[in-house]
Amino acid sequence: MKSRLFRAALPWLAAAVAALFGAVAIRSQTPAPAQTRFAADRMDTFLYGAAFYEEYMPEDRLEKDVQLMQQAGINVVRVGESTWSVWEPEDGRFEFAWMDRIIERLARAHIHVIMGTPTYSIPPWMFKAHPEILVTRLDGQKATYGIRQNMDITNADFLRYSERVIRKIAEHYRENRAVIGYQIDNETTSNGTAGPDVQAGFVRYLRDKFSTVERLNQIWGLLYWGQQLHDWSEVPPRNGILNPGWKLEWDRYQESLTTRFLAWQAGLVREYLRPDQFVMQDFGGATRADISEREISKNLDIVGMNPYHTTQDEYTGEGSSYGGDFARSLKRTNYLVTEINAQTIGWDSRSQYPPYDGQLRQDVYLMASTGANMVEYWHWHSLHYGQETYWKGVLSHDLEPGRIYAEVSRTAHELERVGPHIVDLQAAHPVALLYSNDSRHGTDYMPFLVSPVAGDMPWHHPQGYEVEMRRLYGALYRLNAGVDFIFPDTEDLSGYKVIVVPPLYIASDALLGRLVDYVRGGGHLVLTLKSGFCDEYSTVRATMAPGPLREAAGIHYQEFSNLAKPLDLRGDPLQAGAQNQVSDWAEMLLLDTAKPVAYYDHPFFGQYPAITENHFGKGMVTYEGTVLSAALQQKLLERVFEQAQVAGPDQKLPSAVRVKHGVNRAGKAIHYYFNFSAAPQSLAYSYGRGLELLSKRPVAPASSLTLEPWGVAIVEEE
Repeated sequence: MKSRLFRAALPWLAAAVAALFGAVAIRSQTPAPAQTRFAADRMDTFLYGAAFYEEYMPEDRLEKDVQLMQQAGINVVRVGESTWSVWEPEDGRFEFAWMDRIIERLARAHIHVIMGTPTYSIPPWMFKAHPEILVTRLDGQKATYGIRQNMDITNADFLRYSERVIRKIAEHYRENRAVIGYQIDNETTSNGTAGPDVQAGFVRYLRDKFSTVERLNQIWGLLYWGQQLHDWSEVPPRNGILNPGWKLEWDRYQESLTTRFLAWQAGLVREYLRPDQFVMQDFGGATRADISEREISKNLDIVGMNPYHTTQDEYTGEGSSYGGDFARSLKRTNYLVTEINAQTIGWDSRSQYPPYDGQLRQDVYLMASTGANMVEYWHWHSLHYGQETYWKGVLSHDLEPGRIYAEVSRTAHELERVGPHIVDLQAAHPVALLYSNDSRHGTDYMPFLVSPVAGDMPWHHPQGYEVEMRRLYGALYRLNAGVDFIFPDTEDLSGYKVIVVPPLYIASDALLGRLVDYVRGGGHLVLTLKSGFCDEYSTVRATMAPGPLREAAGIHYQEFSNLAKPLDLRGDPLQAGAQNQVSDWAEMLLLDTAKPVAYYDHPFFGQYPAITENHFGKGMVTYEGTVLSAALQQKLLERVFEQAQVAGPDQKLPSAVRVKHGVNRAGKAIHYYFNFSAAPQSLAYSYGRGLELLSKRPVAPASSLTLEPWGVAIVEEE
């Protein structure tokens, strides 16, 4: 007997993925009653724990593990998302006793549970019965079994099985008060699915969006190379396509598959959800190019983030701060950290860098200072087998308490005391960073970096847009500027004194018009190279660059060049010293009303300004026509801060010290200070009289605060 939702989807199964997803998307956006729903911005205290997989262990140690958690002070775990084959060992035979036992013991220890839907890794029996469930990729190659996230999330059989297991789990635990929320799937993407059914769905997507092939021919310029279409049946497969507009719509379509799949899962879970529970998804790090976190978050009660980061001497807090600021900005509310480093991480043993003493504790408070209401480690146990053997948990492979367990315990017991003071933190920031996934795609299709750049993690290979975005965020972070992320659909920009824009290569006239209006009304806009170049279809504007931004920026250009090697700026105008350099790209800017800030030090490029400023309306535009070094970017933003009157005592702190601010739910100002170094740091406290929560010491205005190596101070004003 097929379920109601599956019966309703039968017409779609014959035709398209889109109808099923669309049918459930509306229902998935209906929230539980706001006054009673358990939510990330309404908690009594801070949640602190780990992912917990008792079923992975070589022997029964549930009692010992829960006792260790109780002793450590852990108050939340995530379970269940990785073991569909245990929930359903055979087609249609469901087992709950194993998890009932785990949850019952956790409940007796007053440890909350977040339940995961187990749909990101299919069991062997399903693969045996339906090998076609595995994705066919763009190159026509079929995925193999043996890794997770290898399934086609649009496949009818996969959806049928997924619905059944989700309903079974949600129904079984609907009255279990230990379960406070559900995580749907895990770090979800479309998995690159591109088989014939997906290709057919893409054609329907194009037809719905563009109506006629004539319009598509015009927008994509398909007359080029004689590729214009005469009928929708002529749309070729995506594989091999070079046209940037075509690629952009394919990537948007892939993003929509993930969004709709998760909306569908959220809708299923909500049929069983109690008012005191939530639905969330854990994004696998901030600003993923292959999903739209912004759209996915609209179907969630709470955003989850997995901000893995560098450690030891490479640990500056920037990676965690970046992930936290992004997660908070998605729904403008608090968020959950569902996975983060406990010990070493990696799919092999070449990236084994356990955190120094104090770094793990420091990172928890850094996440809290960006709006996190929970931090969970991946995971409690270290595994003795499998690909993630070296992705260690709170307990090492010997499963005994050690150095990391001791630091977790210290932090957990501190949180028992200070948690009510720091939970539900709210913040208003004067600076925003505009993130455009479309622009990221567009510049990835047409790369501008001359040399590849190494990422901060072994699996990270950033391209030009991401490099620029992280460079800009890094400069803001080092300047101790509180940052919100904004998005192309953010309507109201008036609350920000400064908006920083990574290369806005793809943008509608409407978005560019909002930015111009922002400047006209008194805002300070920092624009970077390639901004305004293409419209929303990745088609180059047939107007003088930078298109609709020209008047506000006060510059125009017709030519640009890659830079074969870095160039100095003439006279070191921003006092960047050895880093007075730019690289990779130079727009040959011509001044209209703008004033030059810096020129290239070069016999040819020296006739063009590299950086300009222009007063427009009540505001100002700073334009960067090249790639600045990290130090040069920081110096330029210092200048912008002075002009926009956002500079203050935070910009005068020692170079190793970072500060974050907010207001707690009691309405009191909270100030977090972090020492990201192995040496003690002293600083002048510049805010109101208060209490340092961790040491319980009073703090007076203008007094000195001393931070231990990798230390934290949290001051709550009176």
